[in-house]
Amino acid sequence: MQNDNDQITSIAMHQRKTSTWDMFATWVGANANNGTWFVGGVLAACGFSVAINVLVLSSALSYVFLSLIGYIGYQTGVSTMAVSRASFGVRGSYLPSLVNLTQFIGWTAVNTFIAAQSVSLLLNDLLGWPVWGKPGGWKGIVAGIVVMSILHIISIASGSRSVQMIERLGIILVLIFVIWESVVVLKTVPFSHIVKWQVPASAKMATGAAIDYVAAFNLAWVTAGADFTRFTPKKHNSTLTPFFGAMVGVIWFAFIGLISTISIAITSGAYNANNSDPSTIASQLGLGVVALLVIILTSMTANAVNLLAAGSALSNIFTKIKLKYSLWIVAIVATIVTFIPMIIGSFLDTFTAFLDYVGMVLGPIIAIICTDFYLRCHKKYDVTQLTKKNGSYWYSHGINWSAVATWVIGTVLFLILHNVAALKNTIGATFLVMLISGAIYYVLMLMFNRKVA
Repeated sequence: MQNDNDQITSIAMHQRKTSTWDMFATWVGANANNGTWFVGGVLAACGFSVAINVLVLSSALSYVFLSLIGYIGYQTGVSTMAVSRASFGVRGSYLPSLVNLTQFIGWTAVNTFIAAQSVSLLLNDLLGWPVWGKPGGWKGIVAGIVVMSILHIISIASGSRSVQMIERLGIILVLIFVIWESVVVLKTVPFSHIVKWQVPASAKMATGAAIDYVAAFNLAWVTAGADFTRFTPKKHNSTLTPFFGAMVGVIWFAFIGLISTISIAITSGAYNANNSDPSTIASQLGLGVVALLVIILTSMTANAVNLLAAGSALSNIFTKIKLKYSLWIVAIVATIVTFIPMIIGSFLDTFTAFLDYVGMVLGPIIAIICTDFYLRCHKKYDVTQLTKKNGSYWYSHGINWSAVATWVIGTVLFLILHNVAALKNTIGATFLVMLISGAIYYVLMLMFNRKVA
């Protein structure tokens, strides 16, 4: 990858070097992580069959949008947040950039906290420190957060090149680990018992709520799509490869989290969603130090992608900051955010609230970008206008108020529909709100801005 310091300058086709394997490894690695594992564990509250159906269908629909955004990156050669300038306006794009910045910093914090629990368990084994959740356990978790943050800064030290190297190494070790854990789990509890396990009524999750839960998790990657596909010279590498890579990663790791959590519920006689994190599961399955070290590595592979996307968003807002320095800034901020679960006292509560936020703010943004590029502008953007004052994408003082109004309406609509029983028990609110948001944006643009750049 080259010229990644400027997220707004289009990468010329002859400068694009990302291979099919690197693209596939990036998206498998993005989902082969601690957060995906935790999602699978929480989905256990639906029961095995419903959880699998929700996981596959909601993920597939989410990653159709990843392919759509990926193609825009290939076509334009710029990052997702730079692309948003065409629909939101040059200055209006700061809105989706801030959303992207906060959500990817949040995902970095999620993965870091889970990995920090692994560090805490290692320190318990090596030094006898109390583990997180026990009196004095804060020392191990703080040490874990500091260690993981240092590793993350090292992993993104050279920008996108570092990310690529981490993904190449990480995917191999992750593959070995999940096969190992699968064998251990299925030796402990027969697969037929896992499939037949019944969720306690008090812990059962509604199908629509699960769809929203998985959609929020997956849509978070969609706004990073063009950040990577702008570096590939192959069209299929911007659409099919990210789709299948992300699908393999999410189904693979969420499945492991699902069966691991159910197996522990069966053997212990109690289901507790708070025990869905990889560190707790690895410890209860007796996988040992090596497993905890691999969990730490998977945090690095996922957070390399998270930090690159967050850095790209920051560079879109502050165009004079080089990407490498943006990465360092967001890594430091993410370190601070990682301490929030310690203050709240429950990682699960923090994680659930975070997913609600992601689903609420991201859906309308993705719908607006896709509607603008594919339906309104017929797959053609003039990238030379993305930075120009009074250019094609300047709108009103640099802001497309139709896009901003659509985003506000979509966000409020999600808040209203998210807890409607009819949706919560069936299809959820996320994809419905995206459909409505796209339609609202298209109509508003017809009414107030008929000109197509």
